[in-house]
Amino acid sequence: MDTEAKIPEPILFNSLKHYLPYIKELISLNTSSDNSPARKELTRQLKHIGNCVMDVYTGKMLQPAIFREISGFLKASGLISRSGYRDWIGPGFNDFRIVPLSDTSEWTLKYHNNQTRYVHIFPARSSPHTFRIKANTLKSAILYLVMIGKDYITEDDLNKARALAGLSPVREVADTEAVIEMIEILRK
Repeated sequence: MDTEAKIPEPILFNSLKHYLPYIKELISLNTSSDNSPARKELTRQLKHIGNCVMDVYTGKMLQPAIFREISGFLKASGLISRSGYRDWIGPGFNDFRIVPLSDTSEWTLKYHNNQTRYVHIFPARSSPHTFRIKANTLKSAILYLVMIGKDYITEDDLNKARALAGLSPVREVADTEAVIEMIEILRK
């Protein structure tokens, strides 16, 4: 699944980190296949999730509609040029702006130093239609569903899935509960 081709320039968006329908589709495609190379590719893709926390969009808007609304906002505001956008946002790590969309969700816009994809977007923290999750929790849940997938979740099985991503075993009850909760969200 190569969604970058579907993301219009100048937008930069990581569907695997921030868009629940994409994550579910990725799981479904990899679960239905016993293709070992495809599963190795999945493990490689999961590295792009990183190691921090992120916000995941759960609303009903499809990605093209999200991109259209953000692009429309940028055009209407005269912010489509790279330099104009950079000047409006600011080039620093802590510089950002929040833009609301028609479904009441809010999206963070940041400047990304790239010639063609300089409008980095992701769901805003505490936005409607989102939840916040640790990267390793999401990775663990995805790998569990793809590689193990049993209805009854054990700590041993969770740790087998985590090992595939090079993660240490879960030690805290709260971490185990968070992964199980994420698995249930992804199963719905």
